[in-house]
Amino acid sequence: MNDDALSVVYLILVLVLLLPGFIYANKNKKEFFNNILIWIFVIGIIAIIIKFLN
Repeated sequence: MNDDALSVVYLILVLVLLLPGFIYANKNKKEFFNNILIWIFVIGIIAIIIKFLN
């Protein structure tokens, strides 16, 4: 397996481990979607920065 595929597998496994706790902590739908949007924004900014640095 190349490094990119292995990184994707690790990321998916970490998300599987963290997702139940995240859902449990955000039982209110409005709070859940607000937190999801914040995380999407943060990950998007990090992805853009990494894209420009490479």
